[in-house]
Amino acid sequence: MAGPVRGAAGPWALDLLRALPRVSLANLRPNPGSRKPERRRRGQRRGRRCGRGHKGERQRGTRPRLGFEGGQTPFYLRIPKYGFNEGHSFRRQYQPLSLNRLQYLIDLGRVDPTQPIDLTQLVNGRGVTIQPSKRDCGVQLVEEGADTFKAKVNIEVQLASELAIAAIEKNGGVVTTAFYDPRSLEILCRPIPFFLRFPKRDWSLPRSYGYILPDITKDELFKMLSTRKDPRQIFFGLAPGWVVNMADKKILKPTDEKLLEYYSS
Repeated sequence: MAGPVRGAAGPWALDLLRALPRVSLANLRPNPGSRKPERRRRGQRRGRRCGRGHKGERQRGTRPRLGFEGGQTPFYLRIPKYGFNEGHSFRRQYQPLSLNRLQYLIDLGRVDPTQPIDLTQLVNGRGVTIQPSKRDCGVQLVEEGADTFKAKVNIEVQLASELAIAAIEKNGGVVTTAFYDPRSLEILCRPIPFFLRFPKRDWSLPRSYGYILPDITKDELFKMLSTRKDPRQIFFGLAPGWVVNMADKKILKPTDEKLLEYYSS
């Protein structure tokens, strides 16, 4: 039983606290008898079977070679080496898009038939799922639902069957086929992450580093400072369409009107 409880703490309590040591990591100890010393095993830690279990190949270290399947014909001999599976990892895949599915997307308002339809509109409308990392090279337009397709569209796909083209052209529409490399295909499917990668001009840098942004419009070298490359231009000084003749050390410029109109765009 507990001792009698005193009504008020007297001087004896303060004397007791002064006599007791301050609790710290240096004087913490477990209660006597609460912890028993660990039994010293045979072989100090992994004795007896040495952690290898009882008998067999695992204990004796006589496991078979890698690829051995117990005597049956192994996997690397069962499959053919040439022929049917040759180049399977490089085959292009095209996700099917039926005319029935396209009409369904138009009826729901996911795809606007009054605007040209390409892969970006189809992916944003959740009509198809394109994964360039898994050898998807685009969309294949198939003829399923050709009898019920009624929309007039201008659509761009990578492959299209003859019956699907005939069904769209019958309604006055247009079908265009275009092929994109994997990088362009990824950008076409997800344009927003691509454009977010472009660095923006940080107007807080002058404030952070303590300088004033000069006005280059009044600089005498403004023409040089404001020069930018054309999107199709690689070298400064060589416009799109110009060719360098290294033998004669001359720059060849196009003179045909059609070429000039093409490169001027």
